[in-house]
Amino acid sequence: MSEAYIVEAVRTATGKKKGRLSNLHPVDLGAVVVDELVDRTGIATDAVDDVIFGVVNQIGAQASNLGRGVSMSSKLDLCVPGTSVDRQCGSSLQAIQFGAQAVMSGTQDVIISGGVEAMSTVEIGSNVRDGLANGRGTPKGERLEAQYPGIQFSQFDGAELLAEKYDIGRSELDSFALTSHKRATNATQNGFFKKEVVPINIKLEDGSIDVHNIDEGIRMDASLEGLQGLNVLREDGVITAGSASQISDGAAAVLIANEEGVKRHGLTVRARIHSLAVVGSDPVIMLEGPIPATQKVLQKAGLKIEDIDLYEVNEAFGSVPLAWAKAIGADLSKLNVNGGAQALGHPLGATGAKLMTTLLHELERRGGRYGLLAICEGGGTANAMIIERLGSGD
Repeated sequence: MSEAYIVEAVRTATGKKKGRLSNLHPVDLGAVVVDELVDRTGIATDAVDDVIFGVVNQIGAQASNLGRGVSMSSKLDLCVPGTSVDRQCGSSLQAIQFGAQAVMSGTQDVIISGGVEAMSTVEIGSNVRDGLANGRGTPKGERLEAQYPGIQFSQFDGAELLAEKYDIGRSELDSFALTSHKRATNATQNGFFKKEVVPINIKLEDGSIDVHNIDEGIRMDASLEGLQGLNVLREDGVITAGSASQISDGAAAVLIANEEGVKRHGLTVRARIHSLAVVGSDPVIMLEGPIPATQKVLQKAGLKIEDIDLYEVNEAFGSVPLAWAKAIGADLSKLNVNGGAQALGHPLGATGAKLMTTLLHELERRGGRYGLLAICEGGGTANAMIIERLGSGD
């Protein structure tokens, strides 16, 4: 079986809800990162075998196979196909896994995997609400209702259940949220994101053009007092808006190739996809999946958590990476070292590729060897992947 290599990885700086990226069509936003991959790698525009893009709310501007729309809107030739993936918050990590599996099998040699979500344009849950409003039903059928009678699967409830199960209190959550903003501020001010972010020209309200290259949701003046003053989202709960991920717009993409693709197109390898996993878990607590996914991917890799230099675990809610760290026995100093979704945002379909981009670039900056990425997902599933740095990234 062939190896799967990461050649390049890029992302946009995220935009806040109704913020600086809110007027960009998601297909165009996706094309921006695909074009950047083409420019940086110099790959021929007809050499990519497929474009696999994650996107969660596939309705309106994100409907009709967004992945193909991204391919057609980019510099790639029309012969390059495209498809769309929905594994909820892990959609673009799943896209990377599908891309890796394709090149490892040898059926394809070069894949662009990524994701996009324009949450300002296509609101979270809008596809479900449209179904209800227009009499098209709900995602929960009779058989699922019989297994989980009267239960409305909710990530907000799951976040609270996770905090309760792993004894994570309000003070720990507030402190972790503050750390996320401080780390994101430090990374931004010291230029750690500069190589991974694609600058985008945007039009401001006055008609002038500006460059968007800094994640818009970071609160550089965040304080523990401010976080402690926020109301909880649920009565008797511990989760606040400060310990939840931000609604965001953004895109990210990764170019993956096997040995044949690397050789034929003269590509430079940055990392090897060492091992990958996807699991199902309890859909009620829902967000616990990164724990068994990590255990599975470590076992497949023949590694221990102590062997991993950096971890990215999506901060859908602060309770997710904190519970993960307690269960896995992970070192918090290696976790989301440049901040997470509480500060940098969570553009659903793009988040997996976004975090992979940050993980790769930070491994290179630090000279680390192994990086691990895990994401919780709606419905009680989770993806995990371990990469091994091979190149310098220069």
